[in-house]
Amino acid sequence: MVTLADARRVIAAAEKKAAEIGQPMNIAVADAGGNLVAHVRMDGAWLGSVDISIKKAWTSRAFDISTKDLASHSQSGDQFFGINASNDGKVMIFAGGIPLKKDGKVVGAIGVSGGSGEQDHAVAEAGSAAF
Repeated sequence: MVTLADARRVIAAAEKKAAEIGQPMNIAVADAGGNLVAHVRMDGAWLGSVDISIKKAWTSRAFDISTKDLASHSQSGDQFFGINASNDGKVMIFAGGIPLKKDGKVVGAIGVSGGSGEQDHAVAEAGSAAF
């Protein structure tokens, strides 16, 4: 279970990392069902990335994989090619989504969007580490 307190802790750690690298981000935390628990749009973060961050969290939970790893497996000729067209286009294959685990079991996810793929993933890692 991902509580609101958990989500706030994850978001705070992610915001700290985003501030350190100087890139405002949208940060979403989802529960085990992929439902949004909390979202923050840092000052100056792109409006278009609100939806992307939420869908990254959902994607990471829906498939229990980081969106960075899913992206590498969804290239032409790879096993998940075309997966981004599934689920009414809700699947995001950009880096920045990471499952949240408790006792080795996926119980939610974080999704981050607003910078480069490397930046998004780094900020998501910081958030997931706080879980």
